[in-house]
Amino acid sequence: MSTPYPFTAVVGQDDLRLGLLLNAVSPAVGGVLVRGEKGTAKSTAVRALAALMPEVSVVPGCRFSCDPASPDPACPDGPHEDTSGVSRAARTVELPVGASEDRLVGALDIERALAEGVKAFEPGLLADAHRGILYVDEVNLLHDHLVDLLLDAAAMGASYVEREGVSVRHAARFLLVGTMNPEEGELRPQLLDRFGLTVEVAASRETDQRVEVVRRRLAYEDDPAGFAARWADEEAELRDRIAAARALLPEVVLGDQALRQIAATCAAFEVDGMRADIVMARTATALAAWAGRTDVQAEDVRQAALLALPHRRRRNPFDAPGLDEDKLDDTLEQNGGGDDEPEPDGPGDGGGGGGGGGLPPQGDGPDTPPSPADGADDTPGAPVPGQGGEQQPVRAGEPFRTKMLSVPGLGEGAAGRRSRARTEHGRTTGARRPEGALTKLHLAATVQAAAPHQRARGRSGRGLVVRRDDLRQATREGREGNLVLFVVDASGSMAARQRMGAVKGAVLSLLMDAYQRRDKVGLVTFRGRDAELALPPTSSVDAAAARLESLPTGGRTPVAAGLLKAHDVLRVERLRDPSRRPLLVVVTDGRATGGPDPVALAARAARLHAAEGIASVVVDCETGPVRLGLAANLAADLGGTAVTLDELRAESIAGLVKDVRGTGPGHTDRRIA
Repeated sequence: MSTPYPFTAVVGQDDLRLGLLLNAVSPAVGGVLVRGEKGTAKSTAVRALAALMPEVSVVPGCRFSCDPASPDPACPDGPHEDTSGVSRAARTVELPVGASEDRLVGALDIERALAEGVKAFEPGLLADAHRGILYVDEVNLLHDHLVDLLLDAAAMGASYVEREGVSVRHAARFLLVGTMNPEEGELRPQLLDRFGLTVEVAASRETDQRVEVVRRRLAYEDDPAGFAARWADEEAELRDRIAAARALLPEVVLGDQALRQIAATCAAFEVDGMRADIVMARTATALAAWAGRTDVQAEDVRQAALLALPHRRRRNPFDAPGLDEDKLDDTLEQNGGGDDEPEPDGPGDGGGGGGGGGLPPQGDGPDTPPSPADGADDTPGAPVPGQGGEQQPVRAGEPFRTKMLSVPGLGEGAAGRRSRARTEHGRTTGARRPEGALTKLHLAATVQAAAPHQRARGRSGRGLVVRRDDLRQATREGREGNLVLFVVDASGSMAARQRMGAVKGAVLSLLMDAYQRRDKVGLVTFRGRDAELALPPTSSVDAAAARLESLPTGGRTPVAAGLLKAHDVLRVERLRDPSRRPLLVVVTDGRATGGPDPVALAARAARLHAAEGIASVVVDCETGPVRLGLAANLAADLGGTAVTLDELRAESIAGLVKDVRGTGPGHTDRRIA
């Protein structure tokens, strides 16, 4: 077994360490979500936490880690007569992103259950993590069906396995810790709310601290055991402090004033539900115990708010997590405290360095438009100096709920919520022979396959004689996520202030829809003489929204270039992920300009997509009393359908379901709904 990196050797990242330590003191806090860029010690710190956790006492031989003081009466290994108990280290169980449902919750031996009537159950990761840590690296990439199981277990403290009338239940209470890179996409709101705390981490920009990180890491890789031995005293000291804080925790008093501050803070930041109040109360209590106090003070409430509220106040997928600390201080002061700044106290008492859940940096990043103070005209749509008529990016219009767009046919892509697909979850549509391990039994088909052979197999009793060849796997139909590739016209014909704002608002609305349906998204823009891939296909819808917001406009309309660039992108993505089906969304008024016969060039480029059967939608942005209908012609060449901005709205009376017919090789009728 490899030697883990010592927790106390992690350089900086005060908020990360504090969030993990508070959960070690009080697991009732509810876990922690660690958000940050690559290479910021997220996984290292989480894996190192296990060595600091107090040992747990378990019933000997119990695969479900029952507490000998109060064994689970429904434990599949019970009832337990020997309750003497043995001690072992708390486990850190890692859930791989690509794990199967059976690996997470456990599996029943269906063949033995049918033939012998016994519950032969193999525990999964939820059983292994009971009374320990369940760690999910890249938790934002976890499949939806696994997220659903985690939510159920976190809510009920138990895991249930139901297969064709056979039921197994066992306790599953664990400390949930997740790490994620926001660039790869966000979490579902339900799972996000299940994390008690969230911390933002980033690499230090201080040279001395970065040097120390590299020095320690190289020393650890050269001699892991020797490096760990050099930090053994600090580890033991921190372990003792956690134990002392745990012992003190029941004596901590949460006074009425602190409770009012918690309630007022949650109300002021308009968080949904009451879970935030409860988590803040538990976190403030754990902070007091960690500081060696028996009373909760205003500084504990303030730090608890910075850890427990940022991820709960997001109103849409593109809101950056964070709190207005001035507003927080005003709220605390109005309710009886908050003047004192929190003082760092020992390892991990976050006085800064990790973000503390506060406001994100407000710097001039690469996508930040120049401000009026920098000498730029702040009028939306004003020309940018020195860029040959190119117009300054305009703000997107107000987003709205869009109608459903889906890829026709039946796919086999990653689980999502857009198009029909054959999946492991969903409604049962048939049966087939299993390929590999049986996961979803089709009982009727299995009985039908076994019934003709009962006499030949010498059946004498009431039980059905079932062989492996009789078993049938249920085929199910659910929903998949798609690759939604946006091709956006940013030419001069789209550059009018109100028009481009409305167009951006429509694309932003479609991006929000893609976020909710668990799609990958990409962004191609065209203007001037060429097209560019503004955002390669990614799961980060936030990144697409940021590129859209900073999109400049102006110049000619090379529609053909945009479609050819999209064709290249889809060709590469088909090689990378052949099971994920694409949906092409072209946003334009259809007016192709530049070069000889640009309309014919655009039509030929469109027919390349039609020949490959790529589902497509053209969002017609043409406005005014006189309309040329060029976008509709482009949609016909694509073999897709055209919708106006008004028709795109979910509340629009106009229908969106249209037949789309193509004439390319192997092309079949298909429908976008």
